[in-house]
Amino acid sequence: MSVNRQLAMFSAESARPSAYDLAGLLIGPGQVTRMGGTARVSVVVDAAWRVHALAAEFTARGLETSWEPAAVDGHFGVRTAYTGMLAPLAEAWTRGSGKRPPAGFALDGARLRLWFAAAGAVDPEGDGAVLRLGANDEHCAATGLRAFTALACMAELGRGPVLRIAGRRRVTRLRELVGERPAMAPLGAWPGDQPLVSETGPEADSAEQAGSRPVRTVRTSRLRPVAPGQLDTGQVLPAVRPDPAHGEVPPGEVAGQTPPVEPDAGRITLDKPDAGRTPPGEPEAGQGLPDLPDQAGTTGPVRTGSDLTGP
Repeated sequence: MSVNRQLAMFSAESARPSAYDLAGLLIGPGQVTRMGGTARVSVVVDAAWRVHALAAEFTARGLETSWEPAAVDGHFGVRTAYTGMLAPLAEAWTRGSGKRPPAGFALDGARLRLWFAAAGAVDPEGDGAVLRLGANDEHCAATGLRAFTALACMAELGRGPVLRIAGRRRVTRLRELVGERPAMAPLGAWPGDQPLVSETGPEADSAEQAGSRPVRTVRTSRLRPVAPGQLDTGQVLPAVRPDPAHGEVPPGEVAGQTPPVEPDAGRITLDKPDAGRTPPGEPEAGQGLPDLPDQAGTTGPVRTGSDLTGP
């Protein structure tokens, strides 16, 4: 069987989404917590677009999502709600008080996509990539390397710990496995994106002048809480700071109007605590959250639930 055929069989789009795909987060920096007959998976990410990408993946698997700013500036904690759907995953990954990969752990495209969405990065030139593991998860490194090599291509363990993939052909294979770039991910953040080349000269200067003209931006009203722990069309996700290196401009300088959120769209709700107590680290009910520019730089309320799904 050809390599291309094998990659197609194991790519992220080849199988139906499953709660077991969150094992891809656990081999990376994700954590699993058990409570009674339920469990939840959480992970700290370093960019707001990753919150959107993971929220879309969780929603596609029937899992509710919540988030909150992390202790490190610019980082966010993303987690599922406690659910019995994740109890078997927690059982397989829990050893004592910590996590440990189960025997025979293997990767596929869906698990690899979740891992990259949470902790993957591409070199600026597009000829290399890294997958980060948890800071204290050295015991997962050998298993992660073995599973990645069996699925995709050769990689090396680096400090962090991280898996390092070198070479444009290997990055292309990685792209075929993880699928299309998430809708909110900036250009250059996903395998297979064309490297950004800075332009100089009269044409670049005229383009910069044209792009710097202020344009009126239409904003819609914030979502308001309608019940404890729940918003009318879902929890608004965090804002992405413009990155001048990627040609992004501050909110309010690009024309366009964000389409309204459909009332029946899939929703992202806060974890509902048991009566009389709130699980540790849960955000308060009805937490108001900032807006996010879309791919064109337009500001407005973030699409949630089914509207957040990537290609």
